[in-house]
Amino acid sequence: MITAELVKNLREKTGAGMMDCKKVLTETNGDMEKAAELLRERGIAKAAKKSDRIAAEGLVTTYVTEDGKVGAVVEVNSETDFVAKNDEFRTFVKDIAEQVAKQNPKDVADLLNEKSIKDNAKTIQEILTDKIATIGENMSIRRFARFESTGTVESYIHGDGKIGVLVDLSKGSKEVGKDVCMQIAAARPEYLSRENVPQEKVQKEMEILKAQAMNEGKPEQIAEKMVQGRIGKFYSEICLLEQPFVKEPDLKVNKMLEEHNAEVVNFVRFEKGEGLEKKEENFAEEVMKQIK
Repeated sequence: MITAELVKNLREKTGAGMMDCKKVLTETNGDMEKAAELLRERGIAKAAKKSDRIAAEGLVTTYVTEDGKVGAVVEVNSETDFVAKNDEFRTFVKDIAEQVAKQNPKDVADLLNEKSIKDNAKTIQEILTDKIATIGENMSIRRFARFESTGTVESYIHGDGKIGVLVDLSKGSKEVGKDVCMQIAAARPEYLSRENVPQEKVQKEMEILKAQAMNEGKPEQIAEKMVQGRIGKFYSEICLLEQPFVKEPDLKVNKMLEEHNAEVVNFVRFEKGEGLEKKEENFAEEVMKQIK
């Protein structure tokens, strides 16, 4: 049975109309992924068109050691935007980023069990529990990433903690590092280069592009040739090195790096709340909750 909830979720994911979503869900027996692929094949939804609605609140922040060799980016979630702007909460998140950079926990569970470098008498879990009690709202450390570089680590925070970027450069100036960080924040690459894209993802994209071409009335042989032409655009959207440089769109990022004798080893981009869904709350009720 195709429920209204399934239709709603597919619509938010693809941006397609409700009737189109219902139709493909019926055809695929409610399989969300197959339905989304079918919409793309028919040209109803585009590859990158997903809901930009960020539901969860909280903060993303970074910490880089003074020598620029180690850096971390963390996301800590809260229930409301009120708490995300609270100075006590913001200090806690910054402390977590520093903890990750200096202690190198293997995962969130490991981090929670560590003694705090700010208060060695307590674990991070105990401090988190204290913050929840004093601030009066549930909070969670969702994720983190950490780089230890032979070159330098650069970071960038956008939108007062909405987006955090961390970049590991084996060589290159601080200015280039900042430009790369801003590129990643704005253009949202998923991979460093085409060599890093999983083959199954490329194969799936080629199948979709071929189906799109054939749905345009092109013969199979022509459709296959069109796929080879269009796959380059796919790489230029998801691979950092092949993206147009945001400050100079006629120049690709890899060429910009070559001109500045710079090289990116790795990067990570966190966007607050991406992939999370927050329950709808009445604003007046939210205010009263804070007052209480």
